[in-house]
Amino acid sequence: MDASPPKPAARATASPLRLWLEALAWRRRRLLSLCRRGWASLRVRGLRGTLARLRPSPPPQPFVAAAPRAPAAPGELRLPCPDAPRASIIVPVHGQPALTLACLQSLADSGDQAGFEVIVVDDASPAGTTEFLATIDGLRLRRNESNLGFIGSINAGAAMARGEYLVLLNNDTTVVPGWLDALLATFDAYPDTGAAGSKLVYPDGRLQEAGGIIFRDGLCWNHGRFEHPDDPRFNFVREVDYCSGAALAIPRALFARLGGLDAHFAPAYYEDADLGMRVRREGLRVRYQPASVVVHHEGASAGTDPTAGMKAHQAINRGRFVGRWREVLEQAHLPPTAGADAASERGRRHRVLVLDACTPMPDRDSGSVRMLALLRLLREEGCHVAFFNESGSHDGDYTRALQQLGVETWHQPWLGGLPRWLARHGAGFDLVVAARHTVLGPVLELLRLHAPRAALVFDTVDLHFLREQRAAELAGDRAGLRAAERTRRIELDLIARSDRTWVVSEAERQLLATLAPGARVGVVSNIHEPVAGGPGFEARSGLLFVGGFRHPPNVDAVRWLAAEILPRVRAREPGITLHVVGAEAPADIAALDGHDGIRVHGHVPDLAPLLRQCRLSVAPLRYGAGVKGKVNQALAHGLPVVATHCAVEGMHLREGEEALVADDAAAFADAVLRAHADAALWQRLSEGGLANTRRHFSPEAVRPVLRALLDGLPAR
Repeated sequence: MDASPPKPAARATASPLRLWLEALAWRRRRLLSLCRRGWASLRVRGLRGTLARLRPSPPPQPFVAAAPRAPAAPGELRLPCPDAPRASIIVPVHGQPALTLACLQSLADSGDQAGFEVIVVDDASPAGTTEFLATIDGLRLRRNESNLGFIGSINAGAAMARGEYLVLLNNDTTVVPGWLDALLATFDAYPDTGAAGSKLVYPDGRLQEAGGIIFRDGLCWNHGRFEHPDDPRFNFVREVDYCSGAALAIPRALFARLGGLDAHFAPAYYEDADLGMRVRREGLRVRYQPASVVVHHEGASAGTDPTAGMKAHQAINRGRFVGRWREVLEQAHLPPTAGADAASERGRRHRVLVLDACTPMPDRDSGSVRMLALLRLLREEGCHVAFFNESGSHDGDYTRALQQLGVETWHQPWLGGLPRWLARHGAGFDLVVAARHTVLGPVLELLRLHAPRAALVFDTVDLHFLREQRAAELAGDRAGLRAAERTRRIELDLIARSDRTWVVSEAERQLLATLAPGARVGVVSNIHEPVAGGPGFEARSGLLFVGGFRHPPNVDAVRWLAAEILPRVRAREPGITLHVVGAEAPADIAALDGHDGIRVHGHVPDLAPLLRQCRLSVAPLRYGAGVKGKVNQALAHGLPVVATHCAVEGMHLREGEEALVADDAAAFADAVLRAHADAALWQRLSEGGLANTRRHFSPEAVRPVLRALLDGLPAR
């Protein structure tokens, strides 16, 4: 809102020579790590499988502020006007018919799914404006007999509205398709949202506002002003002090309860900041929604001279605003000298950096389900969370899903070289969580150097050396045993050099108590929300196997299942079908589709229908480590599981009550047939699996571990 930007906080920078040396050392460590991993992948997956893992993700499409379509003639323009709109878009106007027409044309072309009506409030415009507006089909029009200004016009439009939400929209804007659906989705995703604002972009493509900041002295600042709109700092859902009334949504009932925009700030300026303060006084949140993009031709309607015309009220109303909110500002807001970045995180508990090999893809692997749940829990505990994957790739909808979760998700080209990025940002973090030894190993020294105040957690995900060792023992692979021993030394070294270590099961914690007796090891297992109430025994049939085929234990499991277990099952019950779900199946597994009662589905984005259709989940894993997400997922949905001891390791499952367990093909087939035919046993296993999930694998089971860690960090 104000033209004078706050001074940025001072930031220490390393010398170019030091950064170059650090980058050289990091690249050497990373190259060694990649070579080890590449060799291991070649041995296990072969050349084709290894090359598939190296396939890069396409870069994100940069934002371009496209010119709006030439407006139709007023008599040809048609706007939707449903009987029960979800949103009422209020556009105040005073003259400027060309601007208004371009705005309305963009609304007509937006393609949003949400039903909306458009209310234009003509604020005593010069002759001719009302007549041209009256020719637009579907438009609801109100004419003010005298000039009421922005505040009076918005309140007058709100009195006519029928939608569940009011959307305030300047007439000097053009909306980007999908803007309204994204804006309203904020209220669905975050039920405590009282107001939500769009990303405002200048016509030349620069960012105008990523939410508003209010400083202690009443200075209001558009966060990200003149920055690039694709910068990760401005592309995640975030709580803010206020959002500009140029594109702002609020529940109609809340707007009425608050008395609308306050005429104390008439005719305009600071009314949106005041509204944000009143929303937050109600115990609700104001959120910035980056997926809702609106191009704002700022100044086209009100001018830009702060000493003349409408803009002159800006300085006057700042004094009024401070007079009303002085106590809150002094107690809870930062001075301008703190800088915009610090002020944008006001009230956050801790700053947390999370690193992993890949962006979480929860429809593809269980590790992603766990990581996504961890990120969500950290956000729920009031932390600012930054994330990037090992390659710095932008992974399309998966990256955008993290941003919608409220995670500051970094990617190329914004990430740049890791040493330089950490030199710039590392000192601000209180906690770093690095998942997998392959990720932490190359960067540990950089983290210690550039994030000296941060507690470092090594999240093993599972003990990789244990999985490698078991695979090598099963195959009689002496070279594999030597590789597993190298991985063991690497993991134990990282455990010794980290402040804390997370494993996913009590069995692994006990193992580390012997191998690394001085380490601080905690259990942060898989995380699943129990989903009760699915179809019963009689409405289901068939078996379900779920597992991504980049993971070698899943390949081995399906081959064993198809060759030795399923033939025994179908010899006694020929009608039983096996559904195999997982991306990137090897050719021999893909070829099983349609033969001997096997359906190979490949990648299935939404497993819910199969989880509700099948009678049993099977997990015949012969090697592996950690807690198996496929088992957790089935139990959390009340789907009984037949598994090997390896598959249920560390899951606290009671045999015969919460799962059936068998390790040889004949016993496994017998267990499948028994559970598939016995309704009483099926029901007992279903209820037991849900109870196990609630006790050991729900978010509430993990939350105390995270809280204890966060409580032990120094206060900001």
